[in-house]
Amino acid sequence: MATKVLLAEPRGFCAGVEMAIKALTWMVQVFEPPVYCYHEIVHNAAVVTAFEHAGVVFINDINDAPEGSPVMLSAHGSAPEVVSAAAARAAVMVDAVCPLVTKVHHEVRRMADQGYDIIYVGHEGHDEATGAIAEAPHAAQLVDPRVGLDTFEATPGAKVALLAQTTLGLYEWEGVLGSATERYPDLWTARKSDLCYATTNRQLAIQKLAEGSDVLLVVGSENSSNTQALVRVGRNAGIPSYRIDGPEGIDPLWLDHADVVGVTAGASAPDQRVQSVIEAISPSEGTELVRVTQEDEYFPLPPQLRKFMQTLQALIEGGFACRTPGEYGPVELDRHLSATDALTILGV
Repeated sequence: MATKVLLAEPRGFCAGVEMAIKALTWMVQVFEPPVYCYHEIVHNAAVVTAFEHAGVVFINDINDAPEGSPVMLSAHGSAPEVVSAAAARAAVMVDAVCPLVTKVHHEVRRMADQGYDIIYVGHEGHDEATGAIAEAPHAAQLVDPRVGLDTFEATPGAKVALLAQTTLGLYEWEGVLGSATERYPDLWTARKSDLCYATTNRQLAIQKLAEGSDVLLVVGSENSSNTQALVRVGRNAGIPSYRIDGPEGIDPLWLDHADVVGVTAGASAPDQRVQSVIEAISPSEGTELVRVTQEDEYFPLPPQLRKFMQTLQALIEGGFACRTPGEYGPVELDRHLSATDALTILGV
């Protein structure tokens, strides 16, 4: 029986996920269902199920959204043709792409326009990688970090740039970076790594957990790249590490000889799931927080949604002749609303 849980901080929702969940919550509050979302809003089964119950229909082909319907694009970023098609079909289209993913999309386009061959380090089939490569498919080649540069061929005499999926493990990125730097001495990379700050922080936290834990549990869904990266980081540290969606995923055998259990969560996992995991473990000596840094990043709601909601608020207040100059509305108060609060509105 476990005596203690070491709980990572930071863990769970990052600023991009917070923004996307709140944005889709507003969509289902404002519009009659169904609201259509291109790809899962974030890669977490519990979050997706909650939105499905609220009237969201997740689609993998933008043409499955009826013309004139409200449409949201997921946090992982979408191909340019998908964004254009969604804008043409939707009555209201909101792109909930994470700003850090948008940065990589800009880098792909800029490097391609300057004639670079681009090594894009990412996982085949991941929504983020698919969207980024689509920005310049003639110039960007996907390189799986588990395979390395063997699949990359630069055009003779071409300049080479190195970009990455934001949710990679640090060790994955650094491995390809080292090989690429050696092969291409004039390699271009962003001055600041493309890896998401939240991804990096959660990996540092799990390394700290590994120092004092007998086993590590990572809460998150199977299709969450950053969650899977946390599991690999734990195993690379020599600690048995397992991914679970929630308490139902815990194998009692994992805890048979574990006095101290480390617990963390991927960047798209609700903290409600984390707390239920701790309750299932029921450590006799309680929970100890292991903090490696403080996160205070905030990403505002997508501009399309902000403008729509501000217009809607003005129309309603004007119609009732009750507008009070200087009074805050939901957009201005968004910084004080968390994604956990938003999911509570949905009954999670």
